[in-house]
Amino acid sequence: MTTEDTAPHATSGLGDDDGTAPEFTVYGGDWSEVAEEAARLGGQRLVFNMGPQHPSTHGVLRIMLEVEGERVTELRAGIGYLHTGIEKNMEFRTWTQGVTFCTRMDYVAAMFNEAVYCLGVEKLLGITDDIPDRANVLRVLMMELTRIGSHLVAIGSGGNEMGATTLMTTSFVGREETLKVIEHITGLRTNNGYIRPGGVATDAPDDSVEMIRAMIPKVKARLDELAYLQLENPIFKGRMQGVAVLDLAGCMALGVTGPILRSVGVPYDLRKSEPYAGYETYDFQVPTSTDADAYSRVVLRLEECYESLKIVEQCADRLEASMGEPIMVADKKIAWPAQLSIGSDGQGNSFEHIRHIMGESMEALIHHFKLVTEGFPVPAGQAYVAVENPKGTLGCHVVSDGGTRPWRSHFRDPGFNNLQALSMLTEGGQVADVVVAIATIDMVLGGVDR
Repeated sequence: MTTEDTAPHATSGLGDDDGTAPEFTVYGGDWSEVAEEAARLGGQRLVFNMGPQHPSTHGVLRIMLEVEGERVTELRAGIGYLHTGIEKNMEFRTWTQGVTFCTRMDYVAAMFNEAVYCLGVEKLLGITDDIPDRANVLRVLMMELTRIGSHLVAIGSGGNEMGATTLMTTSFVGREETLKVIEHITGLRTNNGYIRPGGVATDAPDDSVEMIRAMIPKVKARLDELAYLQLENPIFKGRMQGVAVLDLAGCMALGVTGPILRSVGVPYDLRKSEPYAGYETYDFQVPTSTDADAYSRVVLRLEECYESLKIVEQCADRLEASMGEPIMVADKKIAWPAQLSIGSDGQGNSFEHIRHIMGESMEALIHHFKLVTEGFPVPAGQAYVAVENPKGTLGCHVVSDGGTRPWRSHFRDPGFNNLQALSMLTEGGQVADVVVAIATIDMVLGGVDR
């Protein structure tokens, strides 16, 4: 039977003669009315889709829900709607060109995709210890600014999904300050292609240190405002505390990392346990909690932003002290043959570099042409490297057959593992808490699907 258009939007089949339960198709409307209509029509069990529309900045995700009234009895996540074939495409590009592809996986944390891939290539090349200190400082700076931006997107979009638009606008204002610095140094706001095998694409402009130091108090002010708006708000606490709980056993079983794992009291952070890019020389802490719920993950992300600002401040001091030092390995058979500059006309090779390779040295022109078009060979072998992405452990497994292109590049995106926990976070809870669970997992489907 079918309800009237003005009634709750549910339809029901009468069931078969063998006693099977009726089926309901839900078209939308107020959920309490839908549940009442389902009960009136003789059944409580409903199966419906949440998605695959774009619920927020997470990406295109399909959730298949089975509910009884307001209670979730079963949940399955359907992924693959953002699959772009990035890993396969990288097999047809040079090692350096691969950066332009992998940066687009988790598009909210692009710098980490570039960093983990380049660290893997450098491990195969055996040049990990040859990366200049200034290049590592610039890498750490970019990653920490990106970490702050990613956490602010998680906090802001999560608040917006629960109806608190002010949280989103405040978060995005803070994120904008980090993007201004990233754009000033790299030429792009995101999907930068900035971190390259052997170093980084271009040095920071002379006024970057001043800009970084001016940015820090602006972001701190936004973090303080977010803490004031959320953490003692009774409505926010009522929606978050004790919701979407995942204990240590669940985290271990599913390979969950990042803020979710740290919310159960495990201080696991690769920047401390397996340092890379010189992280062992920076002073910062790894915040943890033991509450294991949605509220604790929000608190941890805010605390991690404050710690990242401490690292950014240290990077500013090191950039000031290392002015003029190299940003790419000295081996010209590997180093990208470009000297990029950022001016009023955008990003490109500096005039002096163009004049040299085009007008002064035929050998320089030939070397530039071959290295850009053919790339450099990487010794046959395989390597695995992992970094601490804002969402957890981001790994990269690169395999070389001795050529100028990756034979295989495979990434372990933390969102893929963390998303597996969605059913454990939501089953037995309320339908409204599914959105809270998705927000505090903070996966990005571009990284999950690749």
